[in-house]
Amino acid sequence: MIKQEHIKNLKAIVGEENFYHDKAHMIAYSYDATRERYEPDAVIFPRNEEDISKILRYCNENGIVIVPRGAGSGFTGGALPANGGIVLALEKHMNKILEIDMDNMVAVVQPGVINMELQKAVEAKGLFYPPDPASQEYSTIGGNVSENAGGMRAAKYGITKDYVMAIRAVLPNGDIIRAGKKTIKDVAGYNIAGILIASEGTLAVITEITLKLIAKPKRKQTAMGVFPTVEKAMEAVYKTMASGVTPVAMEFLDNLTIRAVEEKFKKGLPVEAGAILITDVDGNLPEELSYQMDVIERVFKENGCTQFKKAANDEESADLWFARRNASQSITIYGSKKINEDITVPRSVLPELLRRIDEVSKKYGVKVPCFGHTGDGNVHTNVMVDGSDEKQLEIGHKAIEEIFQITVDLGGTLSGEHGIGLSKAPFMHMAFTEEEINLFRAIKKAFDPNNILNPGKMAL
Repeated sequence: MIKQEHIKNLKAIVGEENFYHDKAHMIAYSYDATRERYEPDAVIFPRNEEDISKILRYCNENGIVIVPRGAGSGFTGGALPANGGIVLALEKHMNKILEIDMDNMVAVVQPGVINMELQKAVEAKGLFYPPDPASQEYSTIGGNVSENAGGMRAAKYGITKDYVMAIRAVLPNGDIIRAGKKTIKDVAGYNIAGILIASEGTLAVITEITLKLIAKPKRKQTAMGVFPTVEKAMEAVYKTMASGVTPVAMEFLDNLTIRAVEEKFKKGLPVEAGAILITDVDGNLPEELSYQMDVIERVFKENGCTQFKKAANDEESADLWFARRNASQSITIYGSKKINEDITVPRSVLPELLRRIDEVSKKYGVKVPCFGHTGDGNVHTNVMVDGSDEKQLEIGHKAIEEIFQITVDLGGTLSGEHGIGLSKAPFMHMAFTEEEINLFRAIKKAFDPNNILNPGKMAL
């Protein structure tokens, strides 16, 4: 419960209309995509960077926890107020595209800007911002930076960190810093912007982001390959990426996912297939697309592809992508509770990863449909259980723990894009040594000695 004295002083900073501690707001800001719930003590809507500086300085002096929040679309509880305190909601006022600099090909945005709004704004000027998380229609750029979000185009264009040139942020003591520049090269000082990316709001509150843009390709084409086994599909992935052609996207669905989408939507999918791969290529000339597609088709067929279909137009492209875009909602036919993780491994061990996940599925008697961004080794594993059955939930979490260990053993990571947050914090010891975790804690203490900023996330 927040003291009346603090309510009065914080309202004086932002105004009555931007501070709430009523039940409706507490509930509205208590959850994210994990569906876990932790009610904050208050919700505050800063109007600008100066407000944030004053809020953090006050909360730091009085030991009040602050949890930064964008759209609340995260899958690991990164924006949940698990320790109470105040949710610092950035989507209401801090949501402006400040500049699109055509000469330097950069955009300057506030953290509350929606990813898709930025994409549309820069594409209207012939430029391109590639990171496209599945939540692009509602997730914020600040949240994307805080979690280092990826997306389907990551196979060719990389992820959020590859486009962040500079960050303005407020430290827990209220100090305002700028990390990075608009310049392409900058090796002066420590890479503080790099430390803030994927820090999940535990080190500072981001107030402004400068992003690199590129020229928008004029053409793209989609194709789908059908494979008899998931192993052959995974081999086709890494061999395609080594062929000299880099697809924009290389997404896969395993048999369980194919069957789920077909049962739900009746799209005529090959339900006997072990897996399907959906890929995009882009370029400026028709011959560029033809060359890339010819190479991909050849590599696919050399690795067991039984059917290769190229989209002739945008409508056919959307139809090929339908299964992948609706995979997540479709697999709920296998259970009311989806324990989903975004593990990532080197592409060459994808066949081994999927084989061992299948062994875990059989060992625990649970269905584990898999799909995801195999062009960059990022697989979404989904252990499906009955959410009302405590025993099944326990089995599901044991299966996930074993999948995490397999991932780490194969040289992979616990998260490719969702982050650690609350849900993966207990598994940090699998991926990092005690010395490495101690270093993380030392960095946290250097930025936030009083531990007021999003405590408990990433096991910090």
